[in-house]
Amino acid sequence: MKIIKGINRHQVKFSSLDELIAPDNPVCILEALVEKLDMPGIGIQQNKSGKRTGKANASGAPRYADRLLLKLYLYGYLNKIRSSRKLEKECGRNIELRWLMQELVPNYHSIADFRKNNSTALKTLFQLLILR
Repeated sequence: MKIIKGINRHQVKFSSLDELIAPDNPVCILEALVEKLDMPGIGIQQNKSGKRTGKANASGAPRYADRLLLKLYLYGYLNKIRSSRKLEKECGRNIELRWLMQELVPNYHSIADFRKNNSTALKTLFQLLILR
C-alpha cells in the first residue's frame, strides 16, 4: 500500500509570500484601505507616546510605522484577536499576517502602546467605516 509523504523540511525552497496569498484575500483589501487613509486626517500622529520627543536615544530601537501597526490592529479586530500578546504571536506564524506585516513582528508592548496612544483616532476610524 502506498503512503502519502510530505516534503523534506530541510530542502531549500524559493518562494515569496505573494504566491501564498490569493489576490481576493481580505488582507489585500485591508492593505489597500490603510494605504489610502489620510493618517493625520483621522488623528494618528507620530510620536504621541508621551515619552521624550527631543533627541532620539542613541541606544533606542527605531519605531514601527503607524500604517503597519494600524494594519495589524485592524486585522486583529476583524479576526477577533484582541490581545496584544496574541497579535505578536500571530505575526510570526500566520501567513496572512506575515504578508501584511512584511515579515515584521512587533512586540506586544509596541502594539499595546499604539492602541493606547491612538484610541481616539481608532474610534474615529471605526465611525467613518460604519458610515460608509
